[in-house]
Amino acid sequence: MITASSLSRRALLRRLGVGSAVLPFLGNLPSLAAATSTAAKKRLIVVFSPDGVVKKNFWPTIPGPFLTPGPVRVPAELPASLQPLDPFRDRLLTLKGVHNKVTGDGDGHMRGMGCLLTGIELFPGNVQGGGETPAGWASGLSIDQEIKQFLQSRPDSATRFGSLEFGVLVPNKADTWTRMVYTGPNQPVPPIDDPYQMFNKLYGQAKDRESLQSVLDELREDLAKVSTALPAEDRRILEEHTALVREFEKELATHHETISHAVPKMEEGVVEQNDHMPKISRMQIELVVSSLAADFTRVATLQYTNSVGQPRFKWLGIEEGQHELSHEPNSNETAQDKLTRINAWYAGEIAHLAKRLAETPEPGGDGSLLDHTTILWTNELGEGNSHSHSDIPFVLIGGGLGFTTGRAVECGGVAHNRLLLTLAHAMGHTDLTRFGNPDYCGDGPLTGLA
Repeated sequence: MITASSLSRRALLRRLGVGSAVLPFLGNLPSLAAATSTAAKKRLIVVFSPDGVVKKNFWPTIPGPFLTPGPVRVPAELPASLQPLDPFRDRLLTLKGVHNKVTGDGDGHMRGMGCLLTGIELFPGNVQGGGETPAGWASGLSIDQEIKQFLQSRPDSATRFGSLEFGVLVPNKADTWTRMVYTGPNQPVPPIDDPYQMFNKLYGQAKDRESLQSVLDELREDLAKVSTALPAEDRRILEEHTALVREFEKELATHHETISHAVPKMEEGVVEQNDHMPKISRMQIELVVSSLAADFTRVATLQYTNSVGQPRFKWLGIEEGQHELSHEPNSNETAQDKLTRINAWYAGEIAHLAKRLAETPEPGGDGSLLDHTTILWTNELGEGNSHSHSDIPFVLIGGGLGFTTGRAVECGGVAHNRLLLTLAHAMGHTDLTRFGNPDYCGDGPLTGLA
C-alpha cells in the first residue's frame, strides 16, 4: 500500500501495469497529491442567467441578516425570485449596489455580457446591436481566467483543466452576446453546452451515441488494481467519484438522444430544443459536481443561454420568450410575475447545485464541497426593460471564499471591477491590485465581506 507523497500518479500506474485512462479518477486522492500543501481548497463557480431581474422581487429590502426588524427577530421571507435558495439562507450573501460602469461601444446587452467578467471595454467592431454603436469582443481577459492562471502557476493548486466552461442552450454562434469568458483580448471561450461532449472531455473513451458504453466497464480491472494499492481514505474517495460517474452515465444513456442541439436557424428550432433545458441543466450540474470532486478544476462557469436570451419556460406555463418579457414595462404585472417565476427557476437550479455540493463530502478534507466552494450567480443587466447596468445581480452561496453569509449587503454604487478584485483576493490572488479598466478599481477590493 502506498503512503502519502510516496508515489506520483503515473509512477503508481507504471508500477501496477495500469493504463493512463485511469488518471481522471485519481485527481483528488490525498496520498497522490502533487504537492504537500495542507491548505484547504477554494473553488469558484460563476453562474450566468440573462435579461435582468424584477428588482422588487429580487433584492431583500433591508440590509443585514435575513431577519425581520424589531425587538424579536425571526427569519425574514426571502424575495420571491430568491425563495428557492431559502434552504441555504445561512450560506447566502446578496450584494446590491454593485454597478457595471464600463462604457464604450456596443449596446446594453453586449456591454453587459462582454464586460461582466472582464471589467473592460469592448473593442470597436462590426457586430451591430440594438440601435447603438457596433462593437467587437472584450479587450481583456475575464476574472475567472485571471484566477485560473494564478492557480495554475502554483503546484499546490494546479489542476488538470484549470477551468471548465459549461453551458445550457447557448447558441453555437460566435458573437458578443454569447460569450462572457475570455482568455485575453479578442479571445472569447465558447462554453460546452452538450453534456455528452463535456463528459467525453472529462473522462474520454465514451463511445458515440449509438453505441454508448460505460467508461467504468472498460476500466473496472484497472480501477480494482489501483484501489488495492491505496489507503482506506483514498479508496473511499475513489469509490465516491466512480459512483458519481456511474450515475451520470445512466442519465446519459437514457437521454443521449435529446441532450445536444444543432444551431437553430429558425425560431421553431429554438422552441423545440428549448424543451430540453431542464434536463440539460441537471446533467450539466452533475458534471460540475463531478469535476470539482475529482479536482479537475477549481474554477468553473455555468452559462444559461445568452445575453438577449429567449428561452420559453413552457414547463412553468410561460409561452413568451424571456427577452421578450424583459422588455415589457414594470406596469405590466403579468409580465413581471412571469419574469419573477423565471428567475426563481434559475434560483432553483442554483439551489440544486448547492444541494449536490452540500451532500458531496470534501475529498480528503472536512465538511462538504459547498463548504469549500462559492457559487456566484450574476446577470448582464440589472433590469431588462431599461437595459440598466446598475444593481447588477450578484448573489453568492457557499463557504469557499470565506465571506460572512446569511445577510444582504448594500454596497453603495461601487464599480463591479472592485468585486472582481475581491473574488481574486479571496481565491488567494492577493498581488492583483487592478483588474479590467483601472479607472473603475477605486480603493481596490471591497471591504466588509469577510
